[in-house]
Amino acid sequence: MAAAFSSDSDSGRAESNEASSKWLDAHYDPMANIHTFSACLALADLHGDGEYKLVVGDLGPGGQQPHLKVLKGPAVLSESPLPALPAAAVTFLMEQHEPRTPALALASGPCVYVYKNLRPYFKFSLPQLPPNPLEQDLWNQAKEVSDVGDENKEDRIDPLTLKEMLEGIREKAEVPLSVQSLRFLQLELSEMEAFVNQHKSKSIKRQTVITTMTTLKKNLADEDAVSCLVLGTESKELLVLDPEAFTILAKVSVGPVFSLQMSLPSVPVFLEVSGQFDVEFRLAAACRNGNIYMLRRDSKRPKYCIELSAQPVGLVRVHKVLVVGSNQDSLHGFTHKGKRLWTVQMPAAILTMNLLEQCSRGLQAVMAGLANGEVRIYHDKALLNVIRTPDAVTSLCFGRYGREDNTLIMTTRGGGLIIKILKRTAVFAEGAGEAGPPPAQAVKLNVPRKTRLYVDQTLREREAGTAMHRAFQADLYLLRLRAARAYVQALESSLSPVSATAREPLKLHAVVQGLGPTFKLTLHLQNTSTARPILGLLVCFLYNEVLYALPQAFFKVPLLVPGLSYPLETFVESLSDKGISDIIKVLVLREGQSAPLLSAHINMPMSEGLAAA
Repeated sequence: MAAAFSSDSDSGRAESNEASSKWLDAHYDPMANIHTFSACLALADLHGDGEYKLVVGDLGPGGQQPHLKVLKGPAVLSESPLPALPAAAVTFLMEQHEPRTPALALASGPCVYVYKNLRPYFKFSLPQLPPNPLEQDLWNQAKEVSDVGDENKEDRIDPLTLKEMLEGIREKAEVPLSVQSLRFLQLELSEMEAFVNQHKSKSIKRQTVITTMTTLKKNLADEDAVSCLVLGTESKELLVLDPEAFTILAKVSVGPVFSLQMSLPSVPVFLEVSGQFDVEFRLAAACRNGNIYMLRRDSKRPKYCIELSAQPVGLVRVHKVLVVGSNQDSLHGFTHKGKRLWTVQMPAAILTMNLLEQCSRGLQAVMAGLANGEVRIYHDKALLNVIRTPDAVTSLCFGRYGREDNTLIMTTRGGGLIIKILKRTAVFAEGAGEAGPPPAQAVKLNVPRKTRLYVDQTLREREAGTAMHRAFQADLYLLRLRAARAYVQALESSLSPVSATAREPLKLHAVVQGLGPTFKLTLHLQNTSTARPILGLLVCFLYNEVLYALPQAFFKVPLLVPGLSYPLETFVESLSDKGISDIIKVLVLREGQSAPLLSAHINMPMSEGLAAA
């Protein structure tokens, strides 16, 4: 393999340092003319001969002339043009029949092109979306203009008026305009009349496009099991396609018209799926609004949401951890419930990300291509390896290529192709001190030897384990009972700082400031109801008059507006010169009632001013 991929020019090879010596430089072609990203790279045995090929959805130089390329070794095996720019390329098994050759699915524009044995097999087109009714009415009136006579000239809509009204719809309406209207808005005034006459016999069509695509196992978790296609569209939808009939099994949308309904508030750009469609699956969708939404099979809304502080540039699932790259030059690790586990800062901007899976050693890691020409490999937050390339890498793909299991394929910003092979003796080790846990964590603790008392206690617990457990459970139930009784007593006597009645939902907390002998006491009283104000409340202070003096121990509370916290301030004078402190009770009452609504006990601090004197 290495001999077959030998480069024709040694001067163009990537420089390798001591950390990247785990790799063999198999091939480097700076003039390969491949412009793509990681989602458009796929490795598969397309002919069932054990020879894995590289599938590339090539955007072409400058985003012009997109092509589907299939590479065998360093050479292009086949090449076919595409009608639109590719969005993603995946390989999947459609059926269980022999021979078990995978199919190739390429998302381009509003269509998914499916190939078997590198021949066109099926074309799936996204269903059309309903147009804006206001836009439809305007075009119907504009089409009638050319058919009416001069006697109805006052009822016509000229092209200039049509343009102004379409611009108003584009700015205010939630439903976007169709392609026909968008093209019309770009025309000059002299070309508008001919455009309307040309499209007067055509109906308004609003077509969405595919933004991302991945695969989901249908009913088995095996590596060679049948998989479904999962599509993300520009209309904020996720579609799950049947692998045999290519019908829509499930649709995730924001509209109220579908049977399997889940909410996706923004356009998905990255997808990560785990599980099986017929059993249970989890789906993570990174969207353009900077959030990552977690969806499950039977949930109608995202179960969890990860709010990022920047736009995501990559999403990779490593075991049960979601690794997200952001445009703030950082990698973040999250659980499926949205809890942040770790963050690693990168030395440059992240251009692309992908998964590195070494099955022989059970290793899964994240590869991140940076703008400074580095490819960094991380296992969680530990840096495993750094590969330096002569140009910035824009796409990454790791897997079996040809007959080599661990092959890394990279394309560069200038259109170059780099192929490296991982040495069979290579073992990834955590970087020294750059990331990961400190070295002191690996130091073995000096655990003392087991004493006779420890052994006797262990034997006693083993023999009397049932009795000890019953005693523990009895004490636990008694503790819960006492806590419940104390809670009920606090509610009945209004000793809680939060009101227990729904009629007067109040919340109270106090703050004491100062060193003494004069303290500032601030009560924060809040009406926690949603819409009903509260009026007619009183505040009363109960305290030891030998120790403290208050200017006003009883006053009225103003009208409490819902949701606002009202600070009520007063001053407390400490009268004792012996450094004694006591409790001041605060009661909130309603006029005409003796039972308080809620209360608070304030532990007053000792007066440091008198103590110092």
